[in-house]
Amino acid sequence: MWISLSYACWGISIVLALWMLYDWFKVDTTYSEDVLTSSREGELEAVSEKHTDLSGDEQ
Repeated sequence: MWISLSYACWGISIVLALWMLYDWFKVDTTYSEDVLTSSREGELEAVSEKHTDLSGDEQ
């Protein structure tokens, strides 16, 4: 039983690795390097900080 479980785990690992490679290729060919390396988090934080002061009250 343990041998079968071990083979099943290896099979799942191989499937996940192939899926990650496929997704990597798909994303790499779909989006440009500029889009992949940009971050909107900084923009969103700057906008939210602009609307609140240190006490938490909206301006």
